[in-house]
Amino acid sequence: MTREISIAFDRYDRHFPFFDGTVKAPAGYTYKALQVGQSDHLRDGTTRHEQMIHHQRYDVAEFSMSTFLMAIDRGVPLIGIPVFPRRLFSQSCMFVRADSDIEKPEDLIGKKVGLSSFQTTLSLLAKGDLKFEYGVRWEDIKWLLTTPEKVKFEPKAGVEIEYAPKGTDLGLLLDNHEIDAIFMPHPPHSVMKGDVKTRRLFRDTQSEEKRYFDKSGYWPIMHIVAMRPALIEEYPDLPAALMDMFAQAHHISDEYYTDPNWSRLPEIRHLYEASRAKFGDPWKNGFAANKKNLERFIQYSHDQGLISERFAPERLFTPSTLST
Repeated sequence: MTREISIAFDRYDRHFPFFDGTVKAPAGYTYKALQVGQSDHLRDGTTRHEQMIHHQRYDVAEFSMSTFLMAIDRGVPLIGIPVFPRRLFSQSCMFVRADSDIEKPEDLIGKKVGLSSFQTTLSLLAKGDLKFEYGVRWEDIKWLLTTPEKVKFEPKAGVEIEYAPKGTDLGLLLDNHEIDAIFMPHPPHSVMKGDVKTRRLFRDTQSEEKRYFDKSGYWPIMHIVAMRPALIEEYPDLPAALMDMFAQAHHISDEYYTDPNWSRLPEIRHLYEASRAKFGDPWKNGFAANKKNLERFIQYSHDQGLISERFAPERLFTPSTLST
């Protein structure tokens, strides 16, 4: 008898091998790959993080790193495996008007910055990087939010937080000088369509990201793979099985790029080779390779008042995966 495991995640290239069935489940398991978006509605649904944290709707799900820290701090019945399917540099996600006189992080002091939610992982990372990487206290910036928080928290005293009406386009507010910057992984439609002219805060963003990578040793985590703890009690070998499946997907998806015409992008093979030369393989899973990154996230989350203590990163994972 086999156990089918439902896995909810986004449709990234590294997950294609699950959707086309080329990932093979270990003996005793089968899986059902569900395309579930977070903000966007994909084939099998939306609001993936909320469905997992509030209803444990899936056996396994790609999940917000920031919200996961908050969930663990509050005793929500979730546990992680050290697989991290989404990563971003904060520097690529900081936007100002094209004609802005904001040229460096310290120019943001006293300014108003638009975010999705305060606890969104990119928001957490960007605020933390400002303070601990660039010496700019996030507490000295005014924040305008567009999305309700997934987990309730009490903001630190003195922090200026406002909530925009539902449906607000932060790009238009930026264009009208009502805010001074936007920190978001997905810029508003008005920005993406080019109606609002913007640039990144760091003019040479790629060089700044490489400096950050060389200093820190990692490409920052955005999402973790979370699962229902009750499954591990019944199937103690499941965490290892899942890590094996994600490792298969990593290898298979990496092989896609051996075909120079696999992607629509004409220069994809050149870009792939340049990225490998610059960063190596930054998609390392396992606990040891990501411990330093996780410790930094826990530091940021505690500093921003989202979790009650700076606990050890080991607390996030089922014990059987800590040797990975």
